[in-house]
Formats: sequence, C-alpha cells, structure tokens
Amino acid sequence: MSDERRPRFRNPFRAEPPSTERTVSTPADEYVPMPLRVTAGYAWRILVIVAVIAVFIFLVMELKLLVVPLMVGILVTALLWPAFDWMLRHRWPRWLAVTTSLIGVAAIVGGLMTLVVWQIRQQLPDVQAKTAAAIEEFKQFLLDGPLNLSEKQIQDLIDRGLELINDQASLLWSGAWGVATTTAHVLTGAVLALFILICLLADGAGIWRWTVKLFPKAARPAADASARAGWATVINYARTQLLVAAIDATGIGIGAALLGVPMALPVAVLVFLGSFVPIVGAVVTGAIAVFLALVYNGLWIAIVMLAVVLGVQQFEGHILQPLLMGSAVKVHPLAVVLVVAGGAMIAGIPGALFAVPLAAFVNVVAVTLGSGSWKTGKTPDADLIWSTVPRERRRRNR
Repeated sequence: MSDERRPRFRNPFRAEPPSTERTVSTPADEYVPMPLRVTAGYAWRILVIVAVIAVFIFLVMELKLLVVPLMVGILVTALLWPAFDWMLRHRWPRWLAVTTSLIGVAAIVGGLMTLVVWQIRQQLPDVQAKTAAAIEEFKQFLLDGPLNLSEKQIQDLIDRGLELINDQASLLWSGAWGVATTTAHVLTGAVLALFILICLLADGAGIWRWTVKLFPKAARPAADASARAGWATVINYARTQLLVAAIDATGIGIGAALLGVPMALPVAVLVFLGSFVPIVGAVVTGAIAVFLALVYNGLWIAIVMLAVVLGVQQFEGHILQPLLMGSAVKVHPLAVVLVVAGGAMIAGIPGALFAVPLAAFVNVVAVTLGSGSWKTGKTPDADLIWSTVPRERRRRNR
C-alpha cells in the first residue's frame, strides 16, 4: 500500500497544528454573539462530563458490594507494598513473600484485637459505673446550678441530643453506599477483599498489563506511565499514613495510660484506625479519649488529655507530614475537607476512608498527562506535585 493510501492514526496526546480551514457558519450563528456561543460550548461539554460522572457514581453505588472490597484490597496492598517489595528485592520467592505478608497482618491484627477485648472486659464495668455517676452529677448541677433547669427541660435536651446523634449516625453509616448491614454481606466482602489482596500481591503486574490493553494502542504509553505515577503516590500516601497513624496512636495511648484514663489501649487502636480518615478521624478519636478522661478522671485530667491530643495532632500536621511525605501529592487542607465530606455523604465511612487516596491518584494522573511528563519520566513541574528531592537536583534532572 502506498504512503498516500495508508491510513493515518492520530496520537490523541500530541498537539495538532491549528486548522486553516474556515468554519462554515449557519445563518443562525450570525445572530448569536460570540461570547454566548463560547459559553454554550463550555456548558454542554460540562453537562456531558457531569453526566458521565453521575452515571459512574450510580454504577458504583449499585455495585457497592464489589467496589468496597476492591478498594479495601487495593488500599491494603498499598500498605503492604513497601515490605512486600523489600522481600522481592532480597530474592524471596513470591509465594513466600505473599504468605509472610498475610500471616504478618493476621498476627498483628489478631494480637491487637485480643488485647483490646481483654482490656474492655476488664475495665468496662468500672467505666460504666463512673459514667453513670458523672452523668447524674452533671444533671444535679443543671438542677441546682446557675441555670436552674427543670427535669422536663433536661429531658427535652437529652431527647433532642439523642435524636441528633441518631440522625447523624444514620447519615454516616447508611449513606448512599452505606456499610453492609448483614453479617453475610460483611463476611462476603471480607473474603472478597482478601482474595483481591492475594491476587494483587501474587500477580499485580500481570493484571495491570491486561488492563492497559483495554486502552487504544496510541494511548497505552500515557495511560501506563500516569497510572504507575498515581500508584506510586498511593503507596507513598499509605506508607506515610501508616507511620503517622502509629505515632499518633502511640503518643495518645501513652498519654492516656500515664494520666490513668481507662481503656488506653482501645483508645490507641481507635486513634490508629481513625488517622486514616484525615481531619475527621483525628477529631472523633481524640474526642473519645477526652470524654473518657472527663467522665472517669474529672475535669482537670480531661483538660490535660485534651492538651495531649492537640499536641500530638499538631506535631503530626506540622512536622511528621512534611518530613515523611515524599514524592506525593500536596492536597490543600480545604480540598481534603471537601473531599472527605463529599465522600462521607456519597459513600458513608468507606467514602471518607478512600476519598483522599483516590483524589491523590486522580490528581497525579491528571498532572502527569497534562504536563506531558509521561514521555520523559521526570517529575512534573507543577505546584500540585511535591518531591523531597532537592530543588537543585530536580533542575539538573530536567
């Protein structure tokens, strides 16, 4: 076939020179101002994008019993990947690395849960008694104190508070996605997440190579490079959050134990798990620690516990995160709040948990594609990408 008759394939990621052909306008276009035509062009394109996103969210909501275990498996894979990759680089057989990773996670989780259950069984009756006494003392203060409330007014306030808590809990736990409400769904999701985790550890590269083949041939290099950059960001985010969560849990747990706050170990475990939900998780778990100190140890110990929680969180936000977060996305705090809030409204607790790593992945993919850095493999020169590599070395690399 001659060169003239051979079909030409356009690279969708290569800028094309502007066309010199004149656009044929209809008589109606002559009466429509150019700014209005431009606005209408933007409007229908935005509507198409919003429609696609809405359809995607609808499908995710309908398939939540598959999507949530998939996201859990991916996030746990990212958490295990540094240790798993270390074993592979030191020539461990892959099957042994997978087995060691799974057994290690099961041992850590099982040991922590055993200690938590033991401490709760030991201290729960005493905490319940102290809580009831503190509530009764506070109620007596409302009756005899400067507020001089009546029994009916206090009961109305309690009923309104319980109603508000129930409404918010229902919104959080049973949002558009919600968490599986039956034991069968929970067990099925856990087994599916475990199976996905094993598959990703055992043959993640092969799964990704098959996935890349779903893209058009011309778009495969860009899709592969940008997704790998996004995956590296998720791994780094998970590794950083794991270390930060461990430091938060250790600091607050030790502070609670030294102050004599009950259930210090369950509080530390809650802080560890809550740290994976930025901002919201730290506030909620810190409030639980302060509440236990208030009802069990009194006001002054609660104030000291509050100072410990705030000190640990400030140390995390201003020292640990900047030092430990390398080659990752800088997501503005406002964006984090909006993303976590939106994820919680759409998908409940899973949405709040997966919102930030998903936003980080999308951000890196978009910057990598938009900057064209997928062609060179260099760090994109954009404000949303931050690297611990010194600025002088990054200039030399470019």
